[in-house]
Amino acid sequence: MATVLVAASVSGPILVCDEGLSFWGGVHPETGVIIDQMHPQCGQSLAGKTVLMPTSRGSCTGSGVLLGLAFAGNAPKALVFREAEDILTLGAVIAGKLFDHGIAVLRLSAEEYDALAQQEAATITARDLVAGPLSLPLSQAARAPLELADSDRAFLEGAHGKAAQTAMEIITTMAIAIGATRLIDVTRVHIDGCIYASPAFLTFARAMADLGGRVRVPTTMNAISVDHANWRTQGVAEAFGLPASQLANAYVEMGARPSFTCAPYLLEDRPGEDEAIAWAESNAVIYANSVLGARTVKHADFMDLCAALTGRAAMSGVYLDENRAPRRILNVEAPAQPDDAFWPMLGWLAGQAAPDRIPLITGLEGTHPSDDDLKALCAAFGTTSAAPMLHVAGITPEASRPPSPDADEVRIPAADFARLWDRFNKGAEAVDLVALGSPHFSAAECAVFAGLMEGARVHDAVTAIITLGRDTLAAIKANGVKARLEAAGVRIIPDLCWCSISEPVFPPDARVLMTNSGKYAHYAPALSERAVRFGSLAQCAETARTGRASTTPPAWLKADRVVA
Repeated sequence: MATVLVAASVSGPILVCDEGLSFWGGVHPETGVIIDQMHPQCGQSLAGKTVLMPTSRGSCTGSGVLLGLAFAGNAPKALVFREAEDILTLGAVIAGKLFDHGIAVLRLSAEEYDALAQQEAATITARDLVAGPLSLPLSQAARAPLELADSDRAFLEGAHGKAAQTAMEIITTMAIAIGATRLIDVTRVHIDGCIYASPAFLTFARAMADLGGRVRVPTTMNAISVDHANWRTQGVAEAFGLPASQLANAYVEMGARPSFTCAPYLLEDRPGEDEAIAWAESNAVIYANSVLGARTVKHADFMDLCAALTGRAAMSGVYLDENRAPRRILNVEAPAQPDDAFWPMLGWLAGQAAPDRIPLITGLEGTHPSDDDLKALCAAFGTTSAAPMLHVAGITPEASRPPSPDADEVRIPAADFARLWDRFNKGAEAVDLVALGSPHFSAAECAVFAGLMEGARVHDAVTAIITLGRDTLAAIKANGVKARLEAAGVRIIPDLCWCSISEPVFPPDARVLMTNSGKYAHYAPALSERAVRFGSLAQCAETARTGRASTTPPAWLKADRVVA
């Protein structure tokens, strides 16, 4: 049955996306053109269209990008999904509820979705969808009523102020839309909406702050879009730097901690197993669920603040035990003696193989990945999958959960890694920029890179930059690693990360960059408009020293080095 998630009366030509799409890093935030160079519909515009996609994927910031497109007049008229979807749905709720921009959101069965995909244009009302000869009645899904505690009703009645009231209204609206029957307490929140992707982000945050918003649980903040203390001396334009810093200030004003890191799991106080939290930022969500065993759905930007202002979230998704089971088993051909580049590549391939469900990765039971390897795995997985977690047999804490009865199996052969290596290495051999810290570098990674650069310096034609969080910066300053890196010519920049960096902090003259991040290798061509090279941390150090990237894949990618 065709279901209305967000009602609006709209008409528009149909655009079918063959794969899910991350609006952050995948869609131009002003024009609505798809810029993800790895997406089948790259170059096409979403503006004014009825957009069909199986579900969204990637960044939690997509909700804010959608709101920004609505402000710019270039949002889709409607979003039609085949699978469950929360991030863009929330963006449409906010656009309509707070700013009177109507974007319809529907969910169709597989048969209805395929039938609609054959049509050229659609007209949608609250009651029906008409597209050529196709006519589908629309209904609100039959759902059990949302059970509210007395404290929830107090929020809705304004007992804690207008901002908290608005936050609870948004939480309950989304809870009903996704079929949740109750809310739960969360112990902590991580805010992703502090990245300045468009004026819409500041408009929302400033409105909630001006309404007296104040966080009720410990709340950390994601990387922001500028080095908060130094953006003026770095030459960042006032037109961008000022609103970006004002956005961060609005969240700090509401009581959030200015941690400014996309890797909150690196902070000393991190969540434990089964702890219910409300984190946004896709890599952080996946790491928290998969590696720490904490529990959080992939909260969209804006919902993160709502959870922080109320301490509540909808009991749905992977908060529930039954939704944490794997629904696809990925059998990986394990390479012999891989380097650290293996883990982000595996994450990217696992996301491609399980774009809409939690996988169990097998075949790596004898390996011993570090925390940083798992960080790279989770981050890259989040670029290609909408799932909020993964399991790795013999490694992650919940990997022994029995698979769902409908789970299937998919093989990831060695040849897939070789093909991905080629895909990630389209850039020229000469490299201008070594970009490290997506997600933010850990203190351990900083120490390893300092060791790799010991006794050498960054080549005169290369800029090498590490982005990291403030806590990590303090740690490497105390233990001497910062001085060692700077002696080698490495720049260290806090607060922002590669998915939010802009010129002139991003070297304007750089044409080819190299990274060890599968996440950034995926997003960089669209976000930076530069060519990319990818490799291990040791290869990044070699490139930093020489200005050249190796054109030969590592030995572990050769077919004769692969074992079953």
